[in-house]
Amino acid sequence: MTNNKLTTIYNSLIINEDTTTTKKITKLIKEHGKLNIIETINNDKDIIQKINTLKPDIIFLDVIINNTSSFDIIKKTKVSPKTLFIFITKEREFALKAFDHFAFDFLLDSFKKERFFTCLDRAIQYKEKENLYTIQHNLDNFLGIVNRQKTKTGNPLHGKKLTIKSRNKIIFLNIESIKYISSSGYYIEIYTTEDKKFLLRESLSNIINRLNSNLFIRIHRSTIINSNLIDEVIISNYGETDVKINDGKTFRVSRSYKKDFQEVVGV
Repeated sequence: MTNNKLTTIYNSLIINEDTTTTKKITKLIKEHGKLNIIETINNDKDIIQKINTLKPDIIFLDVIINNTSSFDIIKKTKVSPKTLFIFITKEREFALKAFDHFAFDFLLDSFKKERFFTCLDRAIQYKEKENLYTIQHNLDNFLGIVNRQKTKTGNPLHGKKLTIKSRNKIIFLNIESIKYISSSGYYIEIYTTEDKKFLLRESLSNIINRLNSNLFIRIHRSTIINSNLIDEVIISNYGETDVKINDGKTFRVSRSYKKDFQEVVGV
């Protein structure tokens, strides 16, 4: 059994006509200890109503229930898009169709304990990340409302914050402390004047929108710099442009962004 830290207990619903499979799932969920089973359904004509009423976070279900395709049942439910569906069945041929219906996982009913626990761990980690993203999104909205209110009342807008998820914390980072941001693949790295670095799974375009400040200039498809920290702009005989910030680090301004950069800094 795993030892992941967990602050939220997620509710699960088991829907399976095979009592042996239902008992096996129930036993392992209880042994795993990190999900709450709100109900098990073996043969109930009101499955759709039950799902809509109980609103489970995770549903374990067979592909055929009461001679009805569970895919048709899913279409008729009103569950949250965040609900995870984990199919457990003996019908191997339905795997592709299950993932077409946004299945989180698909297990044959002969699954091993280790495989099931891996599935549960992945589902819980997914829900926890989803919750943290929601918290960060709500914080961004809250800060946006506060900043707009300050603007309406005529107060100067100082110290705007950027919310950053760091492990189990949400950090409010003053955007003026950001020196530069670089991207690599699906990740960005934020470097600050306090010599701190934050790694985020986010696009450079998205972080620019979240910053929403003319303090930052994009000089390359993979680089944003804080314009207040520019010490020098160096233009070579070959027409190449470099920019040096106050910690001595130098960046090349790409041709695609050179014109915009020169207009902003007035060179």
